[in-house]
Amino acid sequence: MGKILYGNMKTEIELDDRAMAHLQAVVATKLRRGEGFFLQWRDDPAVGDGRSAAWIGPNVPLFFKYYGSKPIELRREWLEAMTMGANSNGGLMLGDEPSLTTPIATQP
Repeated sequence: MGKILYGNMKTEIELDDRAMAHLQAVVATKLRRGEGFFLQWRDDPAVGDGRSAAWIGPNVPLFFKYYGSKPIELRREWLEAMTMGANSNGGLMLGDEPSLTTPIATQP
């Protein structure tokens, strides 16, 4: 499990290293274009089992901390699905990596 330190308050968002590597690639692309988006995730049941959202924008500090040391091979299909979410009005909802046999659902 890695973590993202978000904003000046350094809010911690814990993620699997593989999911975080994909998210980092999507965030980098969006921020290079000067685009912001909402990032949403389900909270751990230990903190109420709700959901949280954060605005990811060019002026918000982000720090990605990986616990593993090996580079992660990125899967194009997952990157495309995450990018579609980031481009949508609802924002990018973090979830599990789609299986190789399951089609990736598109968001309206």
